[in-house]
Amino acid sequence: MLKRLGVYLTRWWIVAASTILIGLVLCWALLAQSGSPGKRVIVRGAGTTILEGGTGSPDFIPVLTQVAFHVEIVDGAVIGNFECLALAPPKATGATSGDFNTNVMYVTGAVQSVAIDGDTIRIAGGSDCTGIGAGSNVPFSAEIQRGGPGASVVLTAGTTQQVFRETLLNGLFEIVGQPPAGTRANFISPRFSRPGAIMLRP
Repeated sequence: MLKRLGVYLTRWWIVAASTILIGLVLCWALLAQSGSPGKRVIVRGAGTTILEGGTGSPDFIPVLTQVAFHVEIVDGAVIGNFECLALAPPKATGATSGDFNTNVMYVTGAVQSVAIDGDTIRIAGGSDCTGIGAGSNVPFSAEIQRGGPGASVVLTAGTTQQVFRETLLNGLFEIVGQPPAGTRANFISPRFSRPGAIMLRP
């Protein structure tokens, strides 16, 4: 009798342990899918753009850029990065004029504020910049239109705070969520907004 009772108890513990283990696995899977409750992706995107007017008069050398960004809200704080690499041909005309292999400017920045207005994403922060407008801890801001090819990027960057107007050729800029109350901020100071011609010199 005692032996039979021991067998039943053993089987009961095996079933109970298996049930608990399955429950823990399911909970872990659900948490993994939903992500951390303190972390929310707000915007993200990547793609290739072309700079309007290229380097400008008199050469009008075309410039392609590789743009990538993401912004998250982590425990109420804005966390994110913005990358923009501008490439141009080494010559204005000739056999290599279509080779976009010359790094004319690179902006890498930490996003410190984000705002969403309809289909428009506004981000800003501090950046390190090489090439045109090179410097460290340089303010940058970007106004990005949500969408695929044809969407726009207006980047203000560099120590001279030049304005770069770009059109997306391939890729996607997404609005995934909305910033919680208290994270919306003025994304650009008026003293950094200087529209005008863009002159790049490789």
